[in-house]
Amino acid sequence: MLELDGSAGGGQLLRTALALSAVTGEPFEMAGIRGDRPEPGLKPQHLAAVEAVAAACDAEVTDADHGSETLTFEPGPVRPGTYEVDIETAGSVLLVFDALLPLATTLDDGEELVVRATGGTDVKWAPTTDHYRRVRLPLARRAGVAAHAAVSRRGFYPAGGGEAALTLRSGDPQPLDLRDPGPTERVTVHSVAATALADADVAERGARAARQALRDVTTCPVETAGDYVESDSPGAVVTLVAHADAARAGFDALGERGKPMEDVAAAAVRDYEQFRRRGPDAGSGRPAVDVHTADQYTKNSRMPPRRLQNTRRRQQARQENHARRQPTPRGSDLTPQSLRPTPPPRPPRPPPVPGPGVLVPRDVAPPGR
Repeated sequence: MLELDGSAGGGQLLRTALALSAVTGEPFEMAGIRGDRPEPGLKPQHLAAVEAVAAACDAEVTDADHGSETLTFEPGPVRPGTYEVDIETAGSVLLVFDALLPLATTLDDGEELVVRATGGTDVKWAPTTDHYRRVRLPLARRAGVAAHAAVSRRGFYPAGGGEAALTLRSGDPQPLDLRDPGPTERVTVHSVAATALADADVAERGARAARQALRDVTTCPVETAGDYVESDSPGAVVTLVAHADAARAGFDALGERGKPMEDVAAAAVRDYEQFRRRGPDAGSGRPAVDVHTADQYTKNSRMPPRRLQNTRRRQQARQENHARRQPTPRGSDLTPQSLRPTPPPRPPRPPPVPGPGVLVPRDVAPPGR
């Protein structure tokens, strides 16, 4: 069993370990989970990722409890099917999805793995809906990962309540070469706000402010869109996507209480401007994607295509031994559409820390990333 040290980072170390363990069949024990964070240990969204991956590969898990800083994960074969997970807070469902993406490489033709999740879709310290769907997933598909995400309801802080589904199918894994992405060809702006903020024209103001600020940054064509969405909490977000010939990069900013939407748009534009100064527009040898996408894509780059092609055969070879194990309930919140032992009830998770206050329908939203 691999012994991993999570004390030098946050949840991304755990999600990467979960994904690679499920794909390769290597069990691991991680200590010091999220040791680099002010409040170490497992939080609701990290538990949801553990439970989602564990259900999909029928893993045995120990110490998967709120606040736990250690975890043991012993995967079985990846099982196609439909699963559901409720984070119970505004924790990011998209980061849960990101832990599941590599599992697509283990699916055979015609197989499908679907995870439906509720929680936050546009929240702090996580990719926004538009960043994930318009940057992260297109790059994953270029690498042969057949993945699609549908967001039917946005979830802002503090209530969450967003609804999304990730669908994985068999693909053709291949290297993703980003050494020569080419210059930015166009920039798209996606300004989204809760319907409670429509009277203040929040979405339109965000799109308009971003377009105006981009005039001083780039000569590329700029396309803008302002939309309103239903949500349990009022919120707003601006996402910029820089489209190059062979790559994409995303930059986003979330609204905050008392922060005008013009300032939210300006924050996203500043991030893009910094990237542009050191990105593909600045010359060769520069980053092709934004820093968050690079961080999330690391787990995919660790799996060369030839190894991925052999993964399914190794999983099938382990299946007979795995079937002899006595099933151990994990207290999972997921229920695949097949029979499985009923887990014992888990102690209730503590409520999320109260935010800065209830937002008013002006030009405000929950804290930004």
